[in-house]
Amino acid sequence: MRLLLRGGPVHAPAVPGADAMLVVDDRIAWIGPASGAAVHAADADAVELDGALVAPAFVDAHAHHTMTGLTLLGLDLRGVPSRQALLDAVRAQARRTRGRPILGHGWDETAWPDETLPTRAELDRASWGSVVYLSRIDVHSAVASSALLALLPGLTATPGYEPAGRLTGDAHHLVRRHLTEELPGGLRGAAQRAARAHAAEQGVVALHEAAGPDINGAEDLRALLALAAAEPGPDVVGYWGRPGVAGVREAIDLGAVGVAGDLFVDGAIGSGTAWLHAPYADSPGTGNRYLDGEAITETLVAATEAGLQAGFHAIGDAALDAVAEGLRQAVVRCGQPAVRAARHRVEHVTMAGPDLPGVLAAAGAVASVQPLFDATWGAPGGAYSRRLGPDRAAGLHDFAALVRAGVSLALGSDSPVTPIAPWEWVRAAMWHHNPAARLSGRAAFAAATRGGWRAARRDDAGVLAVGAPATFAVWAVEELAVQAPDARVANWSTDPRSGTPGLPRLDPGTPAPSCLATVLDGRVLYVAGDAELAGQLGPGTAGEHPCGSGSVAP
Repeated sequence: MRLLLRGGPVHAPAVPGADAMLVVDDRIAWIGPASGAAVHAADADAVELDGALVAPAFVDAHAHHTMTGLTLLGLDLRGVPSRQALLDAVRAQARRTRGRPILGHGWDETAWPDETLPTRAELDRASWGSVVYLSRIDVHSAVASSALLALLPGLTATPGYEPAGRLTGDAHHLVRRHLTEELPGGLRGAAQRAARAHAAEQGVVALHEAAGPDINGAEDLRALLALAAAEPGPDVVGYWGRPGVAGVREAIDLGAVGVAGDLFVDGAIGSGTAWLHAPYADSPGTGNRYLDGEAITETLVAATEAGLQAGFHAIGDAALDAVAEGLRQAVVRCGQPAVRAARHRVEHVTMAGPDLPGVLAAAGAVASVQPLFDATWGAPGGAYSRRLGPDRAAGLHDFAALVRAGVSLALGSDSPVTPIAPWEWVRAAMWHHNPAARLSGRAAFAAATRGGWRAARRDDAGVLAVGAPATFAVWAVEELAVQAPDARVANWSTDPRSGTPGLPRLDPGTPAPSCLATVLDGRVLYVAGDAELAGQLGPGTAGEHPCGSGSVAP
């Protein structure tokens, strides 16, 4: 294949002003001005961009394929405004499913006028006695019907079980594991395909699956990795969240690249299960601790010695301090070069203390973060503030402090917790509710593209340069700009002498760019059905796919 894209800006920092790019097979062969393209691409098939932007494609550094697909295909409760509206949605779904299990996701009681959760008796009535599982937006708690709870007789003695049907902690993990293990193979495959197709539509070419025994089970990860190897679509980077030497062995057996992803040290702030040093502002507890310091250190050491990544879900300040101490101990036992080479990960990094960025930087660890968490819950008076109090809430998700310390960032969604909407991740990082925590557009975009590849220890991808993989997305954009929280940086970056390439303007309220095409290693994954590029890049698979209009390439 020899393909010349021309007539639109190419985001290649090493070639300022480029508006053409030549792809030969799976590599970028040339980037430069369209006026000079004939010398390099006389026999190439031309794709006219008509002003569209060519840029590195995005990577979602933390996602859950099956739950994302079930949300896309099933009962999406994100934005449900009240308890009664949730019950009405269950009632309508029960009419459609006619006795089949009802799986839903996304309710957030902190946005309701009355934060009282529906009871299992109310779910029983709304669903006519069906099996019902409805996970909270953070996926760290759920409500369930009597029919579901009856499937697990030992559940009532499990920590986190509440007779009214609310599930947290171990009880929630037990129920979720049962559901994913019992999913019919056809439904699991449909959900995973839907998630991958949806990601491709958003300009995403790789997703890091944060799997684990308390999330979706080994069979689900095996099925996903097999599907990704057999069918076209975004790359899947699999992680397996079981601790210790046993976890390392299981990860290798499953084909995962690390004992990471959602290896839980604690839970989530919204569910009151994040592990804190001081009690929550709205309850007397300090959350849940799922791993102690010894288990964290053992996992880091075992992974380092095996040449794998380790990584931990850590949100609360106590959880993050425990991970920091584990990294210090791993450096003592394995040596700093070996620990840095492993490139271990910390997922979420929500309540970082002042010393944590330096510890992560010294250990060469990656911070896998989700900017839409702040956009969704970080406003003054929002959910974080109500759970933690305004002083603690103001310091959450400090992306700028991590970058200043030299920590490598990777952005993601934690889908279905927040959407696979990469330009919105970039926007949220740029317009953090705390101005001191904001990133420049360039830094946020790099973390959402190259940062995701680096988090998976792939240092050759995520940039448009000669010899790099032909992995990119094409975007319909209205205006390009250089945006930075520091006016001095912004002023210099917009000076023509700087040669800084622009990115879509992402002021609050402006529309996000629309994806016209997504390409991975020279293979077209997605072309918008109404784009003029469709006929030039290839027809893909005709007709609709599970996530809307357009086409996904075979």
